[in-house]
Amino acid sequence: MTKLEAKPASLVTSANALLRPRLLAPGPVETDPRTMLTLAKPQIHHRTPEAREIVLEARARLSALLGAPEWEPLILTSSGTGAFEAALVSLVPDGANVLSASAGKFGERWADMAHSLGYAVTRLEKPWGEALDPAEVADAARGQAALLITHSETSTGALHDLARIAEQAKRANPDLLILVDAVTSYAVAELRPAEWQLDAVISGSQKGVGGPPGLGFVFLSPSSVERLGANPRRYYFDLKKEVASQRKGETAQTPAINLVEGLLTSTERLVAVPLETLWAEKAKLNAALLAAGNALGCRPFASRVSPAVAALVPPVAVKDVVGALKALGARAVAGQAPHQDALFRVSTMGYFDRYDTLGMAGLLEDAFANLGRPVERGVAVAAAWKALNA
Repeated sequence: MTKLEAKPASLVTSANALLRPRLLAPGPVETDPRTMLTLAKPQIHHRTPEAREIVLEARARLSALLGAPEWEPLILTSSGTGAFEAALVSLVPDGANVLSASAGKFGERWADMAHSLGYAVTRLEKPWGEALDPAEVADAARGQAALLITHSETSTGALHDLARIAEQAKRANPDLLILVDAVTSYAVAELRPAEWQLDAVISGSQKGVGGPPGLGFVFLSPSSVERLGANPRRYYFDLKKEVASQRKGETAQTPAINLVEGLLTSTERLVAVPLETLWAEKAKLNAALLAAGNALGCRPFASRVSPAVAALVPPVAVKDVVGALKALGARAVAGQAPHQDALFRVSTMGYFDRYDTLGMAGLLEDAFANLGRPVERGVAVAAAWKALNA
């Protein structure tokens, strides 16, 4: 028998190989390791008492993070885009007039979706990075059946003043349905759906709740639940069937029950504090990233920043910044077309705390120093500390 000799491992020439990977993108986000362990448990059947208990508890957690106990939380096996389509086709009659107000990639997506589904779409568009004007939205909302709007625009790092927009739009058109993309504002930014007279709020598992991708969430006001069935052109995304099933702890179709169980773990720490505390802490973490970027010569891309995303315009090429961070094991992302060369984006939406944020500030320092920028060591970290303690 020939003895197999072990080949010598390649010599590691850089200490960077010892760095752990870090996911700093605004979704998918870093996930609590305990959540991933939950996903490794043996498969259960989705039509069992155990599964029903999981679904009911997950719905209760989602409702708590919305802060509107009278609203209906629905869990779909889909992305946030699928959840938005479900809300649209379940609430808005086929071919109705809808207004899409946008200032970024995801706001534009809802207009494209509605158009492809046969709705008569009016587009109100502002330059990327700007905030929507409530008066303009209200004026355009007259005669419309629904308003499709993004609260936190992930592509630009902007947070629109949804409270004022909804107030003025409803005043101009009391029958208007307001469908909100809260994919990166839910469990991150102040969101008061009942007080703000919203009708549907949409989000997903891979953002503020810190889970893996694969689940879409739709939250419906009591009046919206009564409207379900307005559009007959739906099957999988039939929220009327989902309401009936999920109130019993089941789903109308086969769910990603493992992901739903993982949701119980990823939301555990979030529901342990009052919503206002959660919102305030997320705002501070993002402010710390923006301050760190400013100390290194970056500026915010958004005119009204979201606590979900630090969208930064760097003093060097965006691709170089993203590449320098990647070399340090950290995954950030550039802007989306057509602004992919204008900004880069980092986020603390996931399994992060303030000490992780200080580490991110240090990563930014190293990345810019490695690009040959004159960096005073500790300046970004000090700026982040100051923002955290403001």
